[in-house]
Amino acid sequence: MTPRPSVEGLLRELAPQVLAALTRRYGGFDLCEDAVQEALLAAATQWPEEGLPDNPKAWLITVATRRRTEIWRSETARQRREEAVAAMEPAPLGSAVDDSLTLLILCCHPSLTTSSQVALTLRAVGGLTTAEIGRAFGVPEATIAQRISRAKAKLKGASFVLPEVIDPTAVLHVLYLVFNEGYTASSGESLQRVDLSAEAIRLTRQVHERLPGDGEVAGLLALMLLTDARRAARTDAEGNLVPLTEQDRGKWDRALIHEGTELVTRTLERAGRPGPYQLQAAIAALHDEATRAEDTDWFQILGLYELLAAIAPGPVVALNRVVAYAEVHGPAAGLRELAELPGSYRVDAVRAHLLERMGDLAGAIAAYRLAARATLSLAEQRYLLARADQLA
Repeated sequence: MTPRPSVEGLLRELAPQVLAALTRRYGGFDLCEDAVQEALLAAATQWPEEGLPDNPKAWLITVATRRRTEIWRSETARQRREEAVAAMEPAPLGSAVDDSLTLLILCCHPSLTTSSQVALTLRAVGGLTTAEIGRAFGVPEATIAQRISRAKAKLKGASFVLPEVIDPTAVLHVLYLVFNEGYTASSGESLQRVDLSAEAIRLTRQVHERLPGDGEVAGLLALMLLTDARRAARTDAEGNLVPLTEQDRGKWDRALIHEGTELVTRTLERAGRPGPYQLQAAIAALHDEATRAEDTDWFQILGLYELLAAIAPGPVVALNRVVAYAEVHGPAAGLRELAELPGSYRVDAVRAHLLERMGDLAGAIAAYRLAARATLSLAEQRYLLARADQLA
């Protein structure tokens, strides 16, 4: 039975709390995660019919603990289990140590592949079901289930302890990937998957609350807020993509822009050397502060991309730098810079735009259509083909 949205939202909020409580008390992340999933399924079935219990979290912990014990009994000989129980001194379910951050770090364990880190984080910390994760990334549910199963097997025996020194690098990378997939889906009918981008922002807020002095954590949160602020203007009524220069900026979320700008400003003021997320947030702030597309400070944006390319080079940064370079120095100069980059559908799309600006309509049409054939996003494909048809 599908739970009502209110129940579904509550279960998503409580899932990581219950998992963290069980794992802290008993250890064995893989066993606890299985037990919590069964408890969530029971709640999703019973609560809409019977009503919410007085203490939903305690209900879930009780059911999950009972199920964990049943699984453990089926896998462990009675004598060994009794010896372990006699020796075990469980920590209380309520702990002063921040379980959410501990769980995030565990899900982003360096022994896991990036795809497994993302899937496990969304299920264990984000509370998404395996089916929801599969739909979000356009991957079969069975594939996601296999990734999660392999990840849990690798984490067998891993300690549920918050490190004395926290390096959030892997956590931020995973959250960044989740947000980007939500903001611009790599495949499928829709341009955006709001549930993913919203979940990434929620989790990044949690990390920022625990690590308020970390400049890159603050930078990533600011970047997400400043980018997500444009979400309502990115598509038209039919769901078609609207490029940044053509968006109705009156639809941008000014509250998010204010929060993101304040956050990145404070971060940069105290940063000795800004990191990649802080630089990207500063670029996003410059875009959001422009009341019209023609008011965009491309000179400053180009300077920030030059710095970003020096400390965190990559194909996306290189392409965005070329876009800024073309705005400052003209489309012909941009095309010369673009010729140095390896091919991709995004490179073809930028080439098409620059050729259009130069008046080479035939070249632009060919490049738009080439880019459309290469993208897996149907929303982007529709946009690119529409641009080509407009020029034909």
